[in-house]
Amino acid sequence: MTGRVTSIWRHPIKAHGREALDRVTLQAGACLPWDRAWAVAHELSEADGTDWARCGNFSRGAKAPQLMAISSTLDEGTGRITLRHPDRPDLSFDPETEQAAFLDWVRPLMPADRAQSARLVRAQARGMTDAPFASVTLCNMASHRAVEERMGQPLSIHRWRGNLWIEDLPAWAEFDWIGREVQLGEAVLLVRERTGRCAATTANPETGLRDADTLGTLKSWGHTDFSVQTEVIRGGTIAPGDKVTLL
Repeated sequence: MTGRVTSIWRHPIKAHGREALDRVTLQAGACLPWDRAWAVAHELSEADGTDWARCGNFSRGAKAPQLMAISSTLDEGTGRITLRHPDRPDLSFDPETEQAAFLDWVRPLMPADRAQSARLVRAQARGMTDAPFASVTLCNMASHRAVEERMGQPLSIHRWRGNLWIEDLPAWAEFDWIGREVQLGEAVLLVRERTGRCAATTANPETGLRDADTLGTLKSWGHTDFSVQTEVIRGGTIAPGDKVTLL
């Protein structure tokens, strides 16, 4: 079974923006570089960045749908991140030294009845992905189209906040890969588990408004899963157009 890579995405700040990459070099046992390198701890969070913490410790789209409309750009040379949102002016800042500017910028996007964003946490050992291991999310375009068709409406792939998107494979084929290895470009990934989904996927990544019953639609297949979580077992470079092969 073979396919191809269509796009690569990283999310420098967990739940606060996405960025397309023209290629990426993965390392064994690590997340996609700079993916979820920071997370936004809310005022009730106990996360300090010294270890992985569950997503409930952080501000995220499931509770604050307006966050889903953020896009981002990371300058790896300077460490500065630029955030964009349809209802906010662009913000360019250093997440290590200019947290106050970020918190002021994001405050209007947070619902008043939710725990408010309090501080940026820098992930130390690994990115703050949702899986309890250093994960890279693998998404199937055919599965995405299956959801669109059942809903009868177009959907942005950014509802799923994935890292690697692949094409030319049957819908839901990725669920059959649990425990198997798959090669993308030079890298080899071990498919470890399905990705359970939350209310963040109901929000439109262009507007930040909830406008699609993605979870109800997934339940029509008997689950609320989309995509799979993988572990890099052999590092290497991946680019759009690279071959995808189930080993």
